[in-house]
Amino acid sequence: MAEVTVNLGNDSYLIEIIPGSISQIGKSLNRMPFTRKALVVTDDTVGALYGKDVLDSLTGAGYTREIMYVRPGESSKSIKVMEEIYTKAIAMGLDRKSPIIALGGGVVGDLTGFAAATYLRGVPFIQVPTTLLAQVDSSVGGKTAVNHPLGKNMIGAFYQPKLVQIDPLVLNTLPERELLAGIAEVIKHGVIADEQMFNFLFENVERILAQDANVLTDVISRNCRIKAEVVEKDEREANLRMTLNFGHTVGHAIEAATGFSRYNHGEGVAIGMHAAALISQYVGQCETADVDRLKDLLQRFGLPIRAEGCSVEELEAFLSRDKKSDGGKISWILLNKIGHVQICNTVPANIVHQTLRAII
Repeated sequence: MAEVTVNLGNDSYLIEIIPGSISQIGKSLNRMPFTRKALVVTDDTVGALYGKDVLDSLTGAGYTREIMYVRPGESSKSIKVMEEIYTKAIAMGLDRKSPIIALGGGVVGDLTGFAAATYLRGVPFIQVPTTLLAQVDSSVGGKTAVNHPLGKNMIGAFYQPKLVQIDPLVLNTLPERELLAGIAEVIKHGVIADEQMFNFLFENVERILAQDANVLTDVISRNCRIKAEVVEKDEREANLRMTLNFGHTVGHAIEAATGFSRYNHGEGVAIGMHAAALISQYVGQCETADVDRLKDLLQRFGLPIRAEGCSVEELEAFLSRDKKSDGGKISWILLNKIGHVQICNTVPANIVHQTLRAII
């Protein structure tokens, strides 16, 4: 068991990392001043595995509860699906103290969080992440959003959850590809802020892939602390929090260029980190040895480093609409050395072009 507090004044909240807690969510909510109506949003896959446990826990805590299922995958992060959540919430009579619970991975969390942020101008939002990627990254920090045909996460809000409850044991049912997607974000945190953890990953590849419970609990808690520390210093992504986007600029372009279907988020980030490291090397920001260490670790975990199926022209088109741009200039997160990155918005277009050619 481990706990991490995200200190944000009135918006502070607790991250609880407790094996077996998937069936205890009702008890956790009883500590909070909520009305006894709750809506659970999940996808078909996760709902079949854990929906009953969560609903039974809520019933045992005295909640009137309902569950809404969405299709797995990025296609559910849409205005249309969010409207369906609104309709369900209105039909249930949820009020401003009724919690909406995200049971699932990053897609469900982003979608549900934005619905909670905007329904009745904001209702309590609870994160119960069931993928490693969501547990170590997307469930922490309050970023919520849906996609638009012209770009990923283009419509959204910063809205902090009231609680993040993580059960490491649910990873036992996670497909290997989804586990690896989370590993990509774990590697990212090591690259930007913690060389010691980066080295720990190198030393424990086999134990992580074997889903050793003690190692995974340690990895999850370390990553939640890194994410919490960054969010506490820069909740709204004015500066420091932007470093969490290492690998995401090209990664999001890859996801969008392939219709959010060929590569999952973690795979896009893995390729994007390779691209960001190459840019850093090309502009003289980091040593070739650090680029090689990053590539080596990604490949040890079986993560992709090339964007097969993409063209330079497609990627450049999506990069031109990147939501992290400032005055038309993309804010790149570049590698100085493992454990240290910096923000740069002066990367020449020819360097970006050279990099994209190198990763396809």
